[in-house]
Amino acid sequence: MSQNLIDLQLPADALNAIDEALNTLESALIGLVALTPDQRRQLTKMGDKSEAFCRQALHVVNENPGILPRNFDLDGLRRDLAALDALRPRAVRLARLNERLQDSDMALGSDLMSAALEGYAFLKIAGKGEGLDALRQMLSARFNRGPNKTAAPEEPPPQI
Repeated sequence: MSQNLIDLQLPADALNAIDEALNTLESALIGLVALTPDQRRQLTKMGDKSEAFCRQALHVVNENPGILPRNFDLDGLRRDLAALDALRPRAVRLARLNERLQDSDMALGSDLMSAALEGYAFLKIAGKGEGLDALRQMLSARFNRGPNKTAAPEEPPPQI
């Protein structure tokens, strides 16, 4: 095997610990929401500049609560900011971990594909006459392309 980007072994006790940690995270983060694609598109977004505006606006309304109507949920606004500040560093850690998981998944897949292609190449060369033709043919199905479906040529438009 010429490529070996990653050599990862996950013993059963490590997988159990990972599953328990994920269960704990899912239980602790039960209040998280899942938005539909339409909801994501329609939401007012908060970027870096907007975040500074929101923090300043909260400061101003905290100092001047009398300007707000009675139905304005100032405590809810405070809770939202506190929750955002509490979740952000954890979201960053999870994003980094998720990126490493995705990279490891890609590296494992690449190692597998490279090794399988290498094994297939050896099978094509050294497997002739060894009673492996059926297996080689089965593996070759991955590379067989069906008949090209070309569209019938369009008729030229009528001449006027």
